[in-house]
Amino acid sequence: MKNLFKTTGAALSLALLGGTAFADGHVDAAIKARQSQMQLYAFNLGALGAMAKGAVAYDAEAATAAASNLAAVAMLDQSMLWPAGSDSGAAKTRAKAEMWSNYPDVMAKGKALSDAAVAMQAAAGTDLDSLRGAMGAVGGACGACHKVYREPES
Repeated sequence: MKNLFKTTGAALSLALLGGTAFADGHVDAAIKARQSQMQLYAFNLGALGAMAKGAVAYDAEAATAAASNLAAVAMLDQSMLWPAGSDSGAAKTRAKAEMWSNYPDVMAKGKALSDAAVAMQAAAGTDLDSLRGAMGAVGGACGACHKVYREPES
């Protein structure tokens, strides 16, 4: 009986330690995943922005591909990417802690980005003027969230 208590106690301790390690690892993985998602946004917006600015020639096929990528990434379920403890005060990230106290607003801003990305997808391959017209809504949606919920670069 004495060995049963020792074994049970040891198993419980390992389970608790393992859970803590998983939780810490999960937060780190979530941060990396969402930062990767933001890099995909930036990469595809960079290609679209270069066309919109005239820095590179407008290419309907390339614009459609980048806009489709943007829409696909914007439609991903991000719910697991924002765990508590993944803000700038607790981790290596620029996310402000206010995000978690005002999550309905964050979700609304995310929905605005998804809607703008879908509109960009419809417009990007049409012509340069349509691409340019859709850029403002996407940029505005990104900025609306970043201005409120992201720390400035240091």
